[in-house]
Amino acid sequence: MQLVVARIGRAHGIKGEVTVEVRTDEPELRLAPGAVLATDPASAGPLTIATGRVHSGRLLLRFEGVADRTGAEALRNTLLIADVDPEEMPEDEDEYYDHQLIDLDVVTEDGTEVGRITEISHLPSQDLFIVERPDGSEVLIPFVEEIVSEIDLDEQRAVITPPPGLIDDRAEIASARDEAADASARDEDEGA
Repeated sequence: MQLVVARIGRAHGIKGEVTVEVRTDEPELRLAPGAVLATDPASAGPLTIATGRVHSGRLLLRFEGVADRTGAEALRNTLLIADVDPEEMPEDEDEYYDHQLIDLDVVTEDGTEVGRITEISHLPSQDLFIVERPDGSEVLIPFVEEIVSEIDLDEQRAVITPPPGLIDDRAEIASARDEAADASARDEDEGA
């Protein structure tokens, strides 16, 4: 099984280092010196990591055979892909690889079918499940503990507790202004 573990950013300095956007919870394992990674586009790789370091909060990598800024810049936007055993599990029991979550059925706590996870979107603030509903439409579900209450890999399902409006398009919006307008309308009806 192949997993995208990083995306190469811009060149850093003149000695072939690049910044990388990390897309794995285990960078120390997947992006360590000596790791050989496939690439997308495939013509850019495979790449072997020569060195890695953190600079101003960003991971910098240098690859074997890439010795200058020109070579580093040519790798910009290349995806780095690691081969992972499909049976391998993350170290933390509350973490999952994308391939474990894709195709899980999504249901509410009362068993109502929501759909099937077709993709995981990794945003800076949180991850999102992209769920295809039975009617073909999609709904985005934040992968946060408050909403996703259970992941059951044996049963191939994710159980969610969605807030109003997340999956039913009928958000319950209550504000003091709305309540005041309702009270005013009732007063007018009673006075007429």
